[in-house]
Amino acid sequence: MSNYRVAFISLGCAKNLVNTEQMAALVREAGHTIVPDPEGADVCVLNTCGFIDSAKSEAIDNILELARLKDAGQLKKILVAGCLSQRYREDIRTELPEVDGMLGTGSYNEVVSAIESVMGGESPECFGDISHTYDDGERLVSTVPWSAYLKIAEGCDNYCAFCIIPYLRGHYRSRSMESLLSEAKKLSDAGVKELIVIAQDITRYGMDLYKKPMLAELLRELCKLDFHWIRLHYLYPDMITDELIDVIAENDKILNYLDIPIQHCNDKILKAMCRRGTKQQIVDLFAKLRERLPGLVLRTSLICGLPGEGEAEFEELCEFLEEQRIERAGVFQYSPEEGTKAAEMPDQVDSEVAQRRGGLVVGLQSPIMDEMNENRLGETLEALCEGFDEEMGCYAGRSYADSVDIDGRVYFTCAGDVAPGTFVRVTVTDIVDGDLMGEFEEVVKL
Repeated sequence: MSNYRVAFISLGCAKNLVNTEQMAALVREAGHTIVPDPEGADVCVLNTCGFIDSAKSEAIDNILELARLKDAGQLKKILVAGCLSQRYREDIRTELPEVDGMLGTGSYNEVVSAIESVMGGESPECFGDISHTYDDGERLVSTVPWSAYLKIAEGCDNYCAFCIIPYLRGHYRSRSMESLLSEAKKLSDAGVKELIVIAQDITRYGMDLYKKPMLAELLRELCKLDFHWIRLHYLYPDMITDELIDVIAENDKILNYLDIPIQHCNDKILKAMCRRGTKQQIVDLFAKLRERLPGLVLRTSLICGLPGEGEAEFEELCEFLEEQRIERAGVFQYSPEEGTKAAEMPDQVDSEVAQRRGGLVVGLQSPIMDEMNENRLGETLEALCEGFDEEMGCYAGRSYADSVDIDGRVYFTCAGDVAPGTFVRVTVTDIVDGDLMGEFEEVVKL
């Protein structure tokens, strides 16, 4: 068997990254060589996102860049995997002839045969059952040594009106508790100190396998391992139980940082989105969480411009945000995605109006985040050092309030050396462009 040089590029979310890591492990196990860059590779596997227009554009741009490498003789074959190929199989075949083969979201475990097939001159198209994928298996973890993801489930059963993911990823499938704890133990033994628990909806973990929500029980077991931080993405508001809140409150390892996508607050819009729950239930939940979890940082996702959102509904959202003071918010302009319920709804909002509303929400959120930072001036907080930032001329890290790649940074000066992956205490002295600046106090003893 030939030994091929295989490069991987992963686009989109962390859940997609885990699939890329699983494919890389399969390729290495088969005896092929993983290389860091597509230049000089035999095959580049591009694992794509196809969720919204910007993600589709990014994927196509990457395909065209790889095609330029192929034309220049620096790459032999292009294999496109993931959500874009699952969603646009026919379009890729007819409009992107540069692509040599495709893997759908149900066929990640066929990556080795697809690579060998494409190198043999064939044009493989592997599209297995998206609701019956094998989600355990080994991973070639590609994140920094001190931080890693644990994907506890695949797929989604929420079927929100605006979202295409259930049609690309299949029904919700929890992984077994045994497989998750085995994988988590390997990560802990490898030196991972920040475990980020992910799924499309982690609060529904166990409902399919065990006929009851099991996230609280899983977290109890994860807290027994040698992690220092356990971070949670995403929790749906209707499934956050008192038991789950108790577990978070009782375990210092679980960060008081909760990513709870609410998307909107107006009851009519929530119903149109096919979201469970009401505005009052969200308000009550947030009040309960803030009471039980000191220093809680809430992150949410919001959509502006869903069909039927008029000025009154939008104004209600703005008032809600001013009242709730949510610390972190990702704001998205609604775009009608082909194949979703919302794309067929009447009363579509003009894209310019949706864009304007999104900008207004961002403007509302900015002073809320500024206020949170100002309240931390003079505070000594724990931060995870991620290395020396040459541009800033000091060390850079993250606090519990800052998740990987989406939130702010904590910059700090130190007379000595601080190794990446070290937890330190930093006294906050200033705010620079929305990030915290401070002075090193001491290393945290774990």
